[in-house]
Amino acid sequence: MSVLISRRKQRPSSASAALQSHNNYQQITIDDMRPATSISTSRSHRSYNRNYQSPVTSKTRTQHNNAINGWTSIAPLETNSRAQQRRVTLSTLHDVSKSTATISRPRSAVSSKIKLEEYINLDHLHILKSAFDANATKGRILTKKEFISIFGSLAGLQGNNNEQIELLFMKIDSCCNDYISWNEFCTYMQLEYAEKEDAYLHGKEVAFSVPAITSSTPHREQFLRILNTSDNNFVIMSQDGMITFWGPDLKLKRSRQITHDVTKSKSKWITDFTLMPQYNKIVTATGDREIQFYEMSTFEAYCQISGLDSVPLKIDYWGSRSSDTCYVLYGDVQGCINVIQIASAGETLRTWKKSPKSDGIASVNLEREVARSSNIRFTRWKVHNDWVGQLNYYESIQSVISCSNDDTNALVIGSLQSSTKVDSQLREVYFSVNNRPRPQQSNYIMGSQPKRRSDSDQTVFKIYKGVKTFDFSKQKNLIVTGGMDRIIRTWNPYVANKPTGMLRGHNAPINYLKISSDEGRVFSVSTDKTIRIWDLQDHTCLHIVRPKAHKIRGDIQVAHYNAQNRTIAIATDLLASMTLKCKTVVVDMATSHKEAITAIKYNSSFKQIVTASDGSVVRVWDIETGNLLFEFTQAHGTSAITAIMFDSSGRRLITGGRDGCLRIWNYNNGHCLRILKKDGRNQEISDIAYYTQNKNKHIVCVGWDKRINIYNDNPGDFRYVQPPMPYWADDTLNGHRDDILSVTACSPNLLATSSYNGKVIVWNLVSGHVFCRLQVPCNDSQYKSGEQNAISKIAFLAARINDKLSAMLISNGPNGFIYFWNIYNGGSIYASFKATDFDEIVAIAANSENTRLFTADIKGFVGVWDITTYAAGGKEYMPPDVLCSWRAHTQNITSIDLIEYQDAIATASTDCTMRLWTYDGKYIGTFGQQESWDIYDSTTYQSPMVPYDVLVDPQSLPNHPVLNEKKDMIEIAHKNSIAKAEKKKLEANSDSQVQHSDSISHQLIIYEKQRSSDVDQFPLY
Repeated sequence: MSVLISRRKQRPSSASAALQSHNNYQQITIDDMRPATSISTSRSHRSYNRNYQSPVTSKTRTQHNNAINGWTSIAPLETNSRAQQRRVTLSTLHDVSKSTATISRPRSAVSSKIKLEEYINLDHLHILKSAFDANATKGRILTKKEFISIFGSLAGLQGNNNEQIELLFMKIDSCCNDYISWNEFCTYMQLEYAEKEDAYLHGKEVAFSVPAITSSTPHREQFLRILNTSDNNFVIMSQDGMITFWGPDLKLKRSRQITHDVTKSKSKWITDFTLMPQYNKIVTATGDREIQFYEMSTFEAYCQISGLDSVPLKIDYWGSRSSDTCYVLYGDVQGCINVIQIASAGETLRTWKKSPKSDGIASVNLEREVARSSNIRFTRWKVHNDWVGQLNYYESIQSVISCSNDDTNALVIGSLQSSTKVDSQLREVYFSVNNRPRPQQSNYIMGSQPKRRSDSDQTVFKIYKGVKTFDFSKQKNLIVTGGMDRIIRTWNPYVANKPTGMLRGHNAPINYLKISSDEGRVFSVSTDKTIRIWDLQDHTCLHIVRPKAHKIRGDIQVAHYNAQNRTIAIATDLLASMTLKCKTVVVDMATSHKEAITAIKYNSSFKQIVTASDGSVVRVWDIETGNLLFEFTQAHGTSAITAIMFDSSGRRLITGGRDGCLRIWNYNNGHCLRILKKDGRNQEISDIAYYTQNKNKHIVCVGWDKRINIYNDNPGDFRYVQPPMPYWADDTLNGHRDDILSVTACSPNLLATSSYNGKVIVWNLVSGHVFCRLQVPCNDSQYKSGEQNAISKIAFLAARINDKLSAMLISNGPNGFIYFWNIYNGGSIYASFKATDFDEIVAIAANSENTRLFTADIKGFVGVWDITTYAAGGKEYMPPDVLCSWRAHTQNITSIDLIEYQDAIATASTDCTMRLWTYDGKYIGTFGQQESWDIYDSTTYQSPMVPYDVLVDPQSLPNHPVLNEKKDMIEIAHKNSIAKAEKKKLEANSDSQVQHSDSISHQLIIYEKQRSSDVDQFPLY
């Protein structure tokens, strides 16, 4: 097994000054072919580690480049075992929007999302080179103003505003020098074109799962054909009449011997079969010159057509879905094409069923009952000079295509209906004027020599050594043929003189071809058991499966490709199948990556948001539409990316990975500018910060090495691999003793780090000394016994940094708590509150005014808190007001970032999606969804809908008394009526008590009177 796609051994770091023009094209990536990322070090006792649930032809290079425009997308594929170089992609993904609809935007926004560099041609490059050469005394450089002026005057680019040209200048000038050189311009453009071509080829990669799945069969004779039913089961028949039904997993479901003549010693010899799904019938052609119909459910003989002129070899069927009309077609040993057109198929079959039986089956004669029936039209054409090898009827062109091994009539496309009289008269005039011999034609008489079609009714393809197999696609307007000469030819069905392409590579005769129009591929099988997949766009071989790979024993007899489940079935002595490697596409949920997203960061300079995944993939998205703009893969080889950060200019991206390295990128073209790493063993990086101090720029990273690594960011440093600056003495002696999980910087001179053991240290960036130490209160009663105290996220409230009486640092903590810290006077907790009902808050962010706090938890819930005055003048003992909350994902949220100019928040999760929301929880959309949005037009938002996975998840249900208090549903439904009944009962009880009280009082009065009377009558002495 191999993939015939060339790859560069290493990525160029610069480009030559000489550039060639490339045709512009857009690329759709298939990133399932990437190798899996390396497995991280096992640290099961640490919850923060990463508990993610990641889900050749003779064409010239010019022809190849020209073919690139407008190619269609291919379904995503699984990982290939080969190690691959890093690739870059420009444009949208398979499940990502391909819409090019114009979106109305404010004047301040970039009006066109098509990259300006896509319009540059060779003439433009010559003009630009001349402009750079004119500044030879300055070093062949152009300033921003000069570049905008010259670029804006180029032919065909005048319609682009200066803002677009300025953005292009910023992309090239990643070092913020305010000028660019000719070499820098060439490097950027060379990487743009070279990487797009590499990504284009990568996107076409495809592979079968090998070795093949095999199963023994009850068949003892040669297989005739493999068909698939509507439920993706395979149907196979052999020459002895044995028919079997197989599931997609090659489990035998049914088998039956359908033909057996009781008057003879052995069964009839079957030559071919097909299915009539509308009438639940099986149609077979026999060596006794019969066409037989069987019930598909019971395999019982239904009827047969006997008395055919010759032995039928190949049979086909077509049935109308709107009317009771069908065609039964067969090709015979005389090279004739026979068509039985049945107008009332159901009634006709029932009539045939009542015919006299012959050999135990109802039989009708072709000449007496069939050809002369009012509901049937029988046509017989002499088409080939050799046996018919294959025939198929295509309703889309209302023609029959057949083939044979004869050179002169190798492939014929013939109409079912004869041409009109006008066509015949024009033909007569043509032959008379040109004095050419007329083809011999005669009316068909049963048993006589069959007539030939008029030349106007057929198209004849003359192919060397004939055709053994073919396939036709109306969608692609294409015919492919193969035969004994081992060459696959592609044809325009209306041009028979010359093929449009020739695919060479097979070393044995080709016996099966199949066009997969939706995938843009051709599948071919040769007699030496080699299977090839070809690309229709470029006419290149994408994949080869050789016998040593699929391990199918025996000679190939028949093959069949099922496009619905992307499985090819091959019958030799055994039955075998192979399935294309592909990932199941969940139509209910759009995804932004194929792996868990680990970090996101918004770039306000370009209005783009960058995502990084567990698969070491970096993607650049347009925040205004949600479309994918750019992608580069294997940024850290096979190691996952764990953190990302922009430099102060927003033109360079800094990524950190599990390999312990930092890489600086011009992320607009995927050019790695520098690698930052320590000498010796490197451990996983957890977080990155960037700060500027006295015009000196520094990059800070922390991780599992328990140290603060600071790198000097000097664009003038010529070293490609740069080590960190020396450690602070206080960091070495008094720093963290456990893994550092988060770092954040705040102007002018503060840096904060947090670790797994619940400690936060605030540092003075000038001296490198500890400013204060903060510790989560481990003994507080709010914590569970043995609960981990890891603080994985911290953030400064920059607007409060000069207010010594306020809390200016926020962190998460165990059990879903949020802490507000004051860092002065040794540091203290100003407030703490539980922000989630679940175990952990995993992401926090505050807006620039420090009026809102955004939190995200491990179950995908997002909360927005009003912190305008919270802990601003002293300690707080109550939580802040909740402005709103909603569920954004069903899995762990890994990162959030704010798009403040639009009051929006982006959330990323291990469910492979990044979603955009408004501050009040309205769902804008998922990056990578089919429909683009316009961030300036709320009518294009997905709201009031919510993501499907969130909608159906039980934990998304709101609070309900039945769930919370375990009340009976009937009690909830009749709450009002029950309340009224109880009220009446209370009132009735009250009245009864009053009446009872009056009765008792009356009885007491009577008793007292009676007692007084008794005392008078019987006085006591």
